[in-house]
Amino acid sequence: MAQTKTDKSPLLEAHGITKSFGDFIANDAVNFAIEKGAIHALLGENGAGKSTFVKMLYGVLSPDQGQFIWDGQAVSITSPKAARAMGIAMVFQHFSLFPALSVAENIALALDDAPSLNDLSGRIREASSRWGLAIDPDRPVGDLSVGEQQRVEILRCLLQDPKLLIMDEPTSVLTPQESERLFDVLRLLAKEGCAVLYISHKLDEVMALTSKATILRGGKNVGEVTPAKSSTRAMAEMMVGKEVDWIERQTSGAKTKAPVVFAVSDLSRPADSAFATALNAISFDVHEGEILGIAGISGNGQDELTEALTGEWLCPRSDQIRFQDQAIGRFTPQARRRLAIEMVPEERNGHAAVTEMTLVENTFLTHFDRVTGEGWLNTMRGHPALCEDTTASIIKDHDVRTPHHNPMARQLSGGNLQKFIMGRSLITAPRLMIVAQPTWGVDVGAATMIRRNLLALAAQGCGIILISQDLEEIFSLSTRIAVLNAGHLSPPQAAIDLTAEDVGLLMGGAQSSSSLQHPASEGERA
Repeated sequence: MAQTKTDKSPLLEAHGITKSFGDFIANDAVNFAIEKGAIHALLGENGAGKSTFVKMLYGVLSPDQGQFIWDGQAVSITSPKAARAMGIAMVFQHFSLFPALSVAENIALALDDAPSLNDLSGRIREASSRWGLAIDPDRPVGDLSVGEQQRVEILRCLLQDPKLLIMDEPTSVLTPQESERLFDVLRLLAKEGCAVLYISHKLDEVMALTSKATILRGGKNVGEVTPAKSSTRAMAEMMVGKEVDWIERQTSGAKTKAPVVFAVSDLSRPADSAFATALNAISFDVHEGEILGIAGISGNGQDELTEALTGEWLCPRSDQIRFQDQAIGRFTPQARRRLAIEMVPEERNGHAAVTEMTLVENTFLTHFDRVTGEGWLNTMRGHPALCEDTTASIIKDHDVRTPHHNPMARQLSGGNLQKFIMGRSLITAPRLMIVAQPTWGVDVGAATMIRRNLLALAAQGCGIILISQDLEEIFSLSTRIAVLNAGHLSPPQAAIDLTAEDVGLLMGGAQSSSSLQHPASEGERA
């Protein structure tokens, strides 16, 4: 466990911090303190108030009530510039970099008193060497990997000589090896007296890295724990306020003796823009009742592959994708749905659901030919009851929390909208399910329900393709695992024969080889 030396005096204190948006109370009299040199986690479900709280720390929002104390003095943090002047820096979950500019130019834009580019490049080289964050200040950001881009974001903060560094989901785009390097940097920062406020949904990281964890639920501080004396299950249950139906890593072998339900053969696709990724001779198959996990860092061809699998991009030849031995590579998404192939895309808003339409109308959009036999949206207006009962069943069966019986999709939280989308895809008893990032940005309770649904679906014989950046999710659900890197897919291997380190090497670009396989006898597996 990470043990960080601190001088035990609070660097930052929050007393009774309250923030409302209309009738919604995002932070309700929150008390909080972080010591100098501590690595302190801030945990909570989506909607618990974490983002609102750190935005007030960084001057993006102002509290309605309460007081911040900085190094013993009451302060008002009026803007990000004021926060930076105090010594507060933040690395956001979503990068704010300009691909066409160099590393040095991007960092200069974030500094209030930036030196010349030559001087700044020298400082970047010195800092990158000191902190073990190797980066060339002259390289265009558009040429950097996702992990390298995060180094730029961190260096941009470190050059401000922060006293408090806020990290929001910093490892969501990193391999396990890159995550470990990041942890080394954070531990070194803490050793030198910088406090680190660490926000993450990966509780195993919190256990390994942090000395304390504050947990928010419903906008309130419900307690502080010492991770070394707690457990991931206990922290998760504290976050949701009830017992969590925990999912352990799958221990069964790949169901390779079951019939093949879906096969992709020699699929290549050129990049259609400067920021797209070409697919290179991808081949794999999926058996009935198995979950094939496709891991990889975002931007390595996941979007392009998903579009090909779902029919949003049509293959040059129909026989490059086969479903139950039928060539479907030229079939549209709706034609594939008629064959009992369902899809859950990564982007909920605008892709999986139309936010300005009701849930009933969103049900109708993906299943109109089943309920009306016609393809015109206005038939929905004349036959609303055809989808109302189905939508009501989805809401009930999947615990979708709604403000009333038929809200607009935009009125649901991200987790509840995802539960609705998942439930909608299950109403036709699919034989193949393609899901991309099914639990991205959803809380522990919703994620557990979604994962349980996928496991139950596989148990019924449905083949599932799970495309995810979350290795914990990949290992807890998959029977076989392949890795997508720079548009190349590694050969699928049994999940029980792989470690997170193996998958991390493949995510980082290592070639698949026998050295990454760890075959075990039946006795060893038992």
